[in-house]
Amino acid sequence: MKMFSVAHKTVFVVDHCPYMAESSRQQVECDVLTKSRAQGVIPLAPVSKSLWTCAVECSMEYCRILFDVYPKDKLVNYIVSDSEFHILNTWRREDQSTHELMSALSAVGPPNPREDPECCSILHGLVAAVEALCKITELQHEKRTALMDTAERVANRGRIICLTNAKSDTHVRMLEDCIQETISEQNKLAAGSDRLMAIQQCDLVLVHIYPQGEETLVSDRPKKEISPLLTSEVHSVRAGRHLASKLNILVQQHFDLASTTITNIPMKPTLNVCEQEEQHANTSANYDVELLHHRDAHIEFFKSGDLHMAGTSTRENGVKETMTLKWCTPRTNSIELHYCTGAYRISPTDVNSRPSSCLTNFLLNGRSVLLEQPRKSGSKVISHMLSSHGGEIFLHVLNSNRSTLEDPPSISEGCGGRVTDYRITDFGEFMRDNRLTPVAESSHNPSGKLPVERAKAQLERYTRYWPMIISQTTIFNMQAVVPLANLIVKELLTEEDLLTCQKTIYNLVDMERKSDPLPISTVGSRGKGPKRDEQYRIMWNELETLVKTHAGATDRHQRVLDCIIACRSKPPEEEERKKRGRKREEREDRTEKNGSKEAEDKSWQESERLKGLLEKEDQESEVIKDSPDSPEPLNKKPRLISEDVQPPERAKGPATLLSMWTNRITVANSRKHQEFFGRAGSVNSKFELYQHLKEENGIDTHENGKAAR
Repeated sequence: MKMFSVAHKTVFVVDHCPYMAESSRQQVECDVLTKSRAQGVIPLAPVSKSLWTCAVECSMEYCRILFDVYPKDKLVNYIVSDSEFHILNTWRREDQSTHELMSALSAVGPPNPREDPECCSILHGLVAAVEALCKITELQHEKRTALMDTAERVANRGRIICLTNAKSDTHVRMLEDCIQETISEQNKLAAGSDRLMAIQQCDLVLVHIYPQGEETLVSDRPKKEISPLLTSEVHSVRAGRHLASKLNILVQQHFDLASTTITNIPMKPTLNVCEQEEQHANTSANYDVELLHHRDAHIEFFKSGDLHMAGTSTRENGVKETMTLKWCTPRTNSIELHYCTGAYRISPTDVNSRPSSCLTNFLLNGRSVLLEQPRKSGSKVISHMLSSHGGEIFLHVLNSNRSTLEDPPSISEGCGGRVTDYRITDFGEFMRDNRLTPVAESSHNPSGKLPVERAKAQLERYTRYWPMIISQTTIFNMQAVVPLANLIVKELLTEEDLLTCQKTIYNLVDMERKSDPLPISTVGSRGKGPKRDEQYRIMWNELETLVKTHAGATDRHQRVLDCIIACRSKPPEEEERKKRGRKREEREDRTEKNGSKEAEDKSWQESERLKGLLEKEDQESEVIKDSPDSPEPLNKKPRLISEDVQPPERAKGPATLLSMWTNRITVANSRKHQEFFGRAGSVNSKFELYQHLKEENGIDTHENGKAAR
């Protein structure tokens, strides 16, 4: 992709021939400001501007808007043509201002109507414009110097805007042919010069200006390709306000600008918008101000398709569009922060009007204005904000949709499911160690690397091995490994750094000899986790993986890895001691498991024995009740005192839950009732009824309860 578009260079060629002194025939009233006129005073006659004055005013307005929105990278060269060409400024940055151009134009003066028209021609200025396009600007020179090997990527393209009074369409074609020939000649000269650049593309915009009330002799023509290097378009415009409107549209097309109209701007003293100009405290009015800015300020409207909701209106027979935004009453100070997605310089369309002046002064005093989209119903949507920074006014684009900053995503919602043990603190340290800072242009690195390349290299070293989750690492959870982990990522290790790394490794060996516990994560595992030897094996493997990723950097990095490998190779007696320790741990675990298993078996056997006894008793009772030859049941005694209840013989061994519960239920039931009188005095569980009647009749009774006659 080639740098520098056509908009980088713009050359204005304004005709200064005698016919440009002709009146535009658009009258300007000079007596409108006089409200009361004394009798006998003759009113001022209206005046009209010349074609030259209209061309200069409109071209300067074009330049003003360009300098406001693009103060650096868009350049203008202004040329006046009569009997010869007059270059009013250069491509240098200090010449890019309306003040410089107005000072130069005042020295040129108006056209001389008495000058010989045959000696004057617009061709002088057009030839000088092509020559100016071949000259290298400061920005182009900087890019060519920075890209010595690929200097062809720096393109040289530009635009010529010619304001003249053409005679006919044939005259226009003659001007186009002249420019095409001049481009070919200048490209040949630029091929053999280091101070010139060949023109790769030139856009000619020819604006034919004619007085009002006359018929135009030049027809409009859209953009047309004359040659691979030249395109041309023709605009036939009446002088006066029509010319101003046409150049306003052209500057928007040429530099990708858009229009926004701020409506309902209050102009009352209570709002302190324009106190110095408001004379009547009891009156108020709302005004509109149109602003020009880069079209990216409306990109959210174009994406969402809400242009109709934003109040888009069309002017000039469908040529010019403006977005309408309302002044929002609750204004804010610049100290308040808003979620801003873009900021673009603005330029008022009518800079000298009273509303524009009041709004500009209001913003330059440090105030900010919120702008909302006009809606017929629903809640208001604040989409933009006007504020000044460093003496320049910017239109800020506010995020009208839901902000991601309001509801940040949960840290536990990671890729692969819910993860809650991120190394958040370590990541903060990682960011602090890899912060980017401005570097002085004079600073020079002996290695010859650019600062950005050194920063990328450091970030690559720090991220070669960096686990994101606490449960996935052991060494980064150990305070003893921190010195080695911080030093091994360095590009160069000193002798002192090497000794520190070796000392850290020896400390780990001592920890393993003492069997110190390690911060091993047991997430997702059953039991007590891996054994001590397995923990240290995991730790040594991870440490070796970390050092191996940096071992090829320098010889000292390799010596750190050699130290780890040497410490991991244990002597035979150390291995024998480790083996005995493992056997002892296994025996203890086996004993603990067997003990718990025997206790469980005893408890199970006791519960089964009691269950069998209860089932046997139930069966015997059922047999006794159902048999006709079974003896009479024994007399039941009243159970009034819990001490009378003899607890069942305690089974050998620990009491089970079943026996304890059965005893408790038996005691509780014995307290709930008293035995019946009849059952208490019965014989063989039988009681004779109506005994007092038999005694009165003299009937004897027997023990079995039957009468003997």
